Amino acid sequence: MLRLLCALVAAIVMLSCGSQAQAKSEKCVAEVRAEVLVGATDTLSYMPQLRGRRVAVLANHTAMFSAKEHIVDMMHRQGLNIVGIFAPEHGFRGSVEAGAVVRNSVDERTGINILSLYNGNTKRPSDDVMRSFDVLVVDMQDVGLRFYTYYISMLRMVDACADFGCEVVVLDRPNPNGHYVDGPILDMKYKSGVGWLPIPVVHGMTMGEIATMAIGEGWAKPAKLTVIKCKNYDHTTHYDLPIAPSPNLPTQHSIYLYPTTCLFEGTVLSMGRGTEAPFEIYGHPDLRGYDYAFTPMPNAGSAKPPHMGKQCHGRDLRALRNEDIWAAGIDLSYLVEAYHNLGMGDKFFTPMFEKLIGVGYVREMIMQGHTAAEIEAMWVDDVEKFKTQRRKYLLYKE
Repeated sequence: MLRLLCALVAAIVMLSCGSQAQAKSEKCVAEVRAEVLVGATDTLSYMPQLRGRRVAVLANHTAMFSAKEHIVDMMHRQGLNIVGIFAPEHGFRGSVEAGAVVRNSVDERTGINILSLYNGNTKRPSDDVMRSFDVLVVDMQDVGLRFYTYYISMLRMVDACADFGCEVVVLDRPNPNGHYVDGPILDMKYKSGVGWLPIPVVHGMTMGEIATMAIGEGWAKPAKLTVIKCKNYDHTTHYDLPIAPSPNLPTQHSIYLYPTTCLFEGTVLSMGRGTEAPFEIYGHPDLRGYDYAFTPMPNAGSAKPPHMGKQCHGRDLRALRNEDIWAAGIDLSYLVEAYHNLGMGDKFFTPMFEKLIGVGYVREMIMQGHTAAEIEAMWVDDVEKFKTQRRKYLLYKE
């Protein structure tokens, strides 16, 4: 059907555009081919598996079945027996700031109980809760970073489902950073709530692929897993998210910069929380020689942002072209530059830094005076090793 539609578009343009037909035809065909359908839209592939069974859902605000309807609302409308909703970091409706406690509650639209997996205590549901459902549906928009926590919530639930014989159905969504792999593989001595698997910082996989690989490699317990794939998507697709995945990633540009700028969360710098451009700017009150300045203040995404109320000097990266961000991958040059500018030595870093970057040598090499390029060269072999290791688990063409 898609090929037929592309051919039809091409024919129409050829007839209507004269000498410019070929160029316009190619543009139109490319636009048609770029349309992506998320797993949730393929109801014929998963609704029969859910009917007549007790269903739990791990989802958040990004789990839209259509432009106007959430997946939970659709399932409720279809009469499925949804016994509970599990909420990850940022909550079911996606309004809670990063790291903040997410409380148990009741969904106002459906009356279904919402159980938090990010309340500062619960690592997995109680035995009674696990016995209350037969199949878990997972639908969350990830951004393809090892330190982005949605996949960790999913894998904790995969383990719990394996223990209690529950099935797992992942409604897959594209990875907006799925076109490349970059960064060191996590040294598991730094395993934490922001780094769960021995994978690079930018792993280039969808949630369905991560779940498949985690089970296949023995990183997660062997639950019965079904992945409902996206259509018209592969790992060369640049997918624009229709909904911001979390409060401090409000733009597509911030999502592309996130692999680089999130590393500032492990330093004394501000990465723009409490501003209109989180993860697109960074700075510190004592940085010198920069023309750009900003002042973090409390907002919906951050109640107490770093350096709140203080003028920070630094860089505004919003003018960077997406293509240049993709080409650079994880760019340590900003971090190295800021480290030398402040002249604080080891006090520049916090213990969070190793949890984010995943290895100990990056901090050491920065302090020893190595360049960003020299440090980044250290993980080239990691990237190639992982790309080979993950290949048999990929559900979409590289």
